[in-house]
Parts: sequence; C-alpha cells; structure tokens
Amino acid sequence: MIEDRFISIGDLARRTGAAVSAIRFYEEKGLLTSLRTRGNQRRFLRSDIRRVSFILIAQKLGLALAEIERELSALPQGRTPTLGDWERISRSMRDSIDEKIALLELTRRKLDECIGCGCLSLAKCRLYNADDEAGALGPGPRFVLK
Repeated sequence: MIEDRFISIGDLARRTGAAVSAIRFYEEKGLLTSLRTRGNQRRFLRSDIRRVSFILIAQKLGLALAEIERELSALPQGRTPTLGDWERISRSMRDSIDEKIALLELTRRKLDECIGCGCLSLAKCRLYNADDEAGALGPGPRFVLK
C-alpha cells in the first residue's frame, strides 16, 4: 500500500531516537525532505529512517554537518535509496573515517606519553620532548596533529 511508504515526524522521531526538533533542523538544512498533507502535516518516506540514522551515526563519528550534507546529496530524493546508493556513500566516506580512526588511535597512544604540546609538566614529557624540541615543529600538540 502506498500509505505505508510514508510516516509522520513523530513516528520518524520514535524510530530513530532523534528529537522532533532535530528532524525539523535536518529538514531545514536540506538533509531531509518532507511532503505535506492537506492538513499541512509533515510526512516522510519510511526510508528516511535510514537517512536519519546515518546522520546520527555520522554526527557521533564527528563528521561536520557539511560533510554529512554532501554525502546525503548523492542519495535520490523521493525514492528509497538502493544498496548501490549506500555503497557509493560508504566508499566516499571510507578515507575520512579511516583518518579519524587513525587519529583516535594515535591520540590514545600518545596520551600515555607526550603529545608534543611543549608543556613539559609531566615527567615523561621531559624524556619524549627534551628542551621542547616539538616547539620547533609548530604550535599545539605536534606529535598528534602533524
């Protein structure tokens, strides 16, 4: 049945765990598109559950709204995205996600050592960054953000 393709904003919020206000914000930013009923109520495609879920995951991963918007713009409007559509997004984002994972892993390792900020306040910092040699590499945590 065609009505099964559409859900209300409240149903979309319940299914995704996103606040109704967040869904309205995503719509305002062009990440989602709703149809309006004769009573001016928003109706979303059932497949927008996946779109909102993607937004929530991407935000949790630390992706900027502009990155999320760019990726979602590749998805078709008005029809349920296919597996191929999602695979294209996955390939497109893989490098960015891999870079973030590598930075997280490096940061986890370096927090036990010296991050190269030049504070020299920890005993280990004096070993890893004697005489603040990292300072010559530039400002900030040079052993993590190169």
